[in-house]
Amino acid sequence: MEFNDDEIVALLNRLLEQLHQADGNNQGSIVLNVYSSGSLHVDHVDTQNFYGDACPKPTIKQEKGNEDTPTLPASLCTEQAMVMWEKAQAAGFVDDNYQPLISRTQAALLAFEMARCLGIKYKWKVFETLWNRRNMYRDYHDALEQYQSLQFRDILKNLFQ
Repeated sequence: MEFNDDEIVALLNRLLEQLHQADGNNQGSIVLNVYSSGSLHVDHVDTQNFYGDACPKPTIKQEKGNEDTPTLPASLCTEQAMVMWEKAQAAGFVDDNYQPLISRTQAALLAFEMARCLGIKYKWKVFETLWNRRNMYRDYHDALEQYQSLQFRDILKNLFQ
């Protein structure tokens, strides 16, 4: 089926309007890829993290036979981040390998607060990779509905000031 340019634009506008109506609380942006015949494209590009010498060496201890322990990403091993990690360790929130010692909901609150202070845009991806977890945004939203979370959030704000 062939369409002229005006028809394509009209169809795209109608599709976008339907998408916006179907999901009024869209957490991301809607991306449409339009390809003309003979064009080349890449459907998916994964995020790449580069760990260079500019980053302080993390003190993650790997147990023998456990090479699955993730390394600390660059955004979480800056000078400011290392101060925050030390405070979180002193408070008993994370262990020496920067793994959480608290509940999933509290860990999500910790991740949110650290990411906010450090200016990390894709917080869930960074912390989910480090902590080998999935769907931390759900843990965070569950935490917001718990009474104890108010107190924990206050503790975190005081800790990271």
